Amino acid sequence: MYGSFEIDGVLEELILSERVQRLKGIHQAGASFLVNSNWNISRFEHSIGVMLLIKKFGGSVEEQIAGLLHDVSHTAFSHVVDVVLDNEAEDYHEMIWLDVIKQSTIPAIIKKHGYDAENILLNPLRWLILEQPAPALCADRVDYTLRDMYFYGQVSIQDIHQFLQDVFIYQGKMCVTTIRSAEWFVKTYYQEVLDFFLHPLNIYATRKLAQVIKLSLDKQILTLGDLQKTDDDVLMYMKALHDQAVQALLQQLHEHVEVCENQESFDFHFRNKVRLIDPFVYHEQQLWKASELSDNVKYMNTQAIDRFKKGVYVKIINRLTNFRSTKKGAVIWQLLFQLLSEHR
Repeated sequence: MYGSFEIDGVLEELILSERVQRLKGIHQAGASFLVNSNWNISRFEHSIGVMLLIKKFGGSVEEQIAGLLHDVSHTAFSHVVDVVLDNEAEDYHEMIWLDVIKQSTIPAIIKKHGYDAENILLNPLRWLILEQPAPALCADRVDYTLRDMYFYGQVSIQDIHQFLQDVFIYQGKMCVTTIRSAEWFVKTYYQEVLDFFLHPLNIYATRKLAQVIKLSLDKQILTLGDLQKTDDDVLMYMKALHDQAVQALLQQLHEHVEVCENQESFDFHFRNKVRLIDPFVYHEQQLWKASELSDNVKYMNTQAIDRFKKGVYVKIINRLTNFRSTKKGAVIWQLLFQLLSEHR
């Protein structure tokens, strides 16, 4: 997505560390891969992307390290745990970030290569390319937006390259040079956080898996510590215990689930964290918020606020276990098909 880069030294060793490699097994979109196998981007891909964006825009090796490591504490299924814990800020991984890193080989690797681990890890807010308070642009926000929307078919590589050509760092802030680029990114960002994050099927998967994990925690089948394993590890563990209540919920997570948005007749209502975007635009030798220069951006932000306030009203059409996908179900289905054919 961003071109070719050579990585060595401390970054190479950190990438190969167990803690960063684990992110290959953590899905960026949480539970969504269970109901749509195409929604399968990993936290590893995102973390590498953030690191490369920081490098692309002149960030120091220390900031690249911070970018690579910013998501290492994510639990299995990413933000699903925030729903389990009723954490509206969706920042559980940030709350445990330093403790997780201290218990890993990461500080030793950083120190081995002559860098000050405490200086990098204890002051995360100093890394201005990596992270900025919403609604500003930053490497984290830009990467997950471009990555998801590219892999899910909403934007092209050419779109991404054209946008990034208009991005630069001015007075420590990531900004764009044209209103056109600002409007394009705002539109793309809301495709991500509204059309994708708030997709009824995405919301269904998150809520259903949160129910499974909460029940497993309540029954002491799982602990919060177990969520430091990968998505597949946690799923296999829950399935292996054969708890009937847990299994009944897990069986409602499959690719044949059908849901829709229906405010008049719904099974549950879900509100997500409010996510707004208003990029800085370098115009007439100073920075302006895009909404100060573009009525289009102002309108998109107003619409987004209304959508977030409204939330999603999810109607479940079909959540039955996909009987045909099981070995026994496939055999029975084939026999039934043969009988019907003979009858005809």
